[in-house]
Amino acid sequence: MSDLLKSSSAMAGATLASRLLGMVREICYARFMGDGLVAGAFVLAFMIPNLFRRLLGEGALMAAFIPVFKEQEKNAGEEVMWRTANALISGLVVVLAVIVGVGLLGITAALEWGHFDQKITLMLELLRWVFPYLMLICLAAVVMGILNSRGHFFLPALGALILNVVMIASVLLLAPRWGVKLEDQIFALAVGVLVAGVAQLLYQLPTLWSEGFRPQWISPWADDSVRTILQRLGPGVIGVAAFQLNVLATYCIGFFVGEHVVASYGYAVRLLELPQGLFAVSMATFLLPALAGLAAEKKFDDFRNNIDEAARHLLFLNLPAAVLLFVLAEPIVQLLFQYGAFTQESTERAAWALRCLAPALPGYSLVLILVRAFYALGDIKTPVKISIFCLVLNIILALVLVSQFEANLCQGAFGVANTISSTLNAALLWRALRRKEELAPIALPGLRKQLPVMALTAALVGGVGWWLSRELGVEQVAVGARLKVVFLPLLGAGVLYWVLSALAGMDSPKAILGIFRPTNRE
Repeated sequence: MSDLLKSSSAMAGATLASRLLGMVREICYARFMGDGLVAGAFVLAFMIPNLFRRLLGEGALMAAFIPVFKEQEKNAGEEVMWRTANALISGLVVVLAVIVGVGLLGITAALEWGHFDQKITLMLELLRWVFPYLMLICLAAVVMGILNSRGHFFLPALGALILNVVMIASVLLLAPRWGVKLEDQIFALAVGVLVAGVAQLLYQLPTLWSEGFRPQWISPWADDSVRTILQRLGPGVIGVAAFQLNVLATYCIGFFVGEHVVASYGYAVRLLELPQGLFAVSMATFLLPALAGLAAEKKFDDFRNNIDEAARHLLFLNLPAAVLLFVLAEPIVQLLFQYGAFTQESTERAAWALRCLAPALPGYSLVLILVRAFYALGDIKTPVKISIFCLVLNIILALVLVSQFEANLCQGAFGVANTISSTLNAALLWRALRRKEELAPIALPGLRKQLPVMALTAALVGGVGWWLSRELGVEQVAVGARLKVVFLPLLGAGVLYWVLSALAGMDSPKAILGIFRPTNRE
């Protein structure tokens, strides 16, 4: 088994713990605020600082920074490497401080002099509380990127647990003391967001210190390395900004289309993120510094093999995950969320969104891998161009489909649009990657050989899972019955998939099981 799978599996363990605890957080959210107006306002308000996190923290900036950082580590020495890190952080602090200051002034002015209805006023008030979170989480994401480049994946990934623990505590302990009405209690979650941001940043600093980093002000304006990063950053910012603005626009459309749309779609997204985050995000996070190192050393045979292996193992896991999320959408949502303020009608709305979104999972997974390959080669423009095209298509599709769906089913329009655009994005990225001279020839022989078998086997076990769930019954009240309706089909389909895949000669079952075998030491 390769170092790629071993290293990403270590991070996947931390990510699994975080995602499972994140699911507990979403369960608490659903029971506490359901999928109504207040829930939609909080989801939209919290999403805006996350836009900047993905833009400046773990998006284009990290894609531009990590290859430079790794190249300096190998060729220039640690002193130059840490100087670049300090220059970048110094500049980022200044930029983030300006963004937070201007944002808070703008929100306050809008609330003071604007005239809005109840839901927009609530969203803006929540946004004013959570907006400073973007500085905290952007810095935390940069520190995580540096640690990933230094070979630390497990401990930085655990930092996401902190957000979940704090937010769960905010729902269970702080919110009941914040007021009587849900419109008042929701502000306890905004306070929890800020506390979590501080904790996520501080958590990683001891490990960063142990690596040799010492914080100091280095003027970014005259630093050659920062200039190189900015040159690569420009196209990446356009691409990531386009993606994040697209997502924000989608949620804004939903916010105005119906009371339940944003929250219902948000719950579906969280369920999709569980399999995506468990393996796809973990492997992609490890893959960027690994591929950047191989590109710096001109080891393009290993580069191609890493892409092939990553894509093969990701689709092996995420193809059946997408199928099972589709066929078991309603019992999964019912088991996890249908308590308290989250009603049977809420379940039906969120399950519909999940069915429409689940087929996007394989496309999202491949995009994560293929984009890292371009970034490692220092090519940010190509994936940006493809991303912008697909994202424009996505928002056009969302607008068209929203008009075709009934009011209580509009969340499905966003899922269908995302499925089409993400699949097309992956196909166009692969087409462009095949044209890269450094990688010629690149054919992903392992994936090409095994993909038809994967798809056929995933479809077969999806049918088995659907049949088992129908036999057991969907609408269950008792928790034990709900567990049975979800986990018996998942277990039966999962075992069947694994056995059929192994019998068909696919290497992923053996490779993944090898993670759990002890390493022989001489």
